[in-house]
Amino acid sequence: MENELLEKLADKSMTTRELFQTVEQDWTLLPQLLEGVSSSKASIRYGCSKVLMGLSEAHPTKLYPFMDSIIDLLDSKYRILIWNALAIIANLARVDKDKKFDAAFDKYYSFVNNEYMVTVANVVGNSGKIALAKPYLTDKITNELLKVDDISLTSHLTEECKRVIAEKTTNPLIFSSTKSHKRKE
Repeated sequence: MENELLEKLADKSMTTRELFQTVEQDWTLLPQLLEGVSSSKASIRYGCSKVLMGLSEAHPTKLYPFMDSIIDLLDSKYRILIWNALAIIANLARVDKDKKFDAAFDKYYSFVNNEYMVTVANVVGNSGKIALAKPYLTDKITNELLKVDDISLTSHLTEECKRVIAEKTTNPLIFSSTKSHKRKE
């Protein structure tokens, strides 16, 4: 049985915004959100995931102790959880003092070969954040993004989709912030 907080999310007596604010007031609730992403109820699963994504942007240091659990979400059977995990991990990269992302690099970038356009696009779209947080990985990230040209077409990833994703990987804005970051060092 789900806990009371998550039940409020399920019965819509609490919005994800309200849940976000509640957790900001009581960080001991974070484990309940992580529990919620495993819920059999989609409204709880995706609501908790959305709140975790917002928290990772606003308060990455608070969520960082749970980074291993977030990385485990890359094994989810639910694509939306994978997409959110890709974004959360990228957000946490800037506070990753223990190099947990580095250890999960291959797993993260294995999604460049995914059959779903949105999954590949999430990897590409979040790579700039990772490169900014970890400039020493920029060359390795670039090599992974160049693999987009070689991904196989599927019913979920057409030639047009592939072209759009490939264009994003060659967009100079993806890594422009890393260049300015390097100048500051």
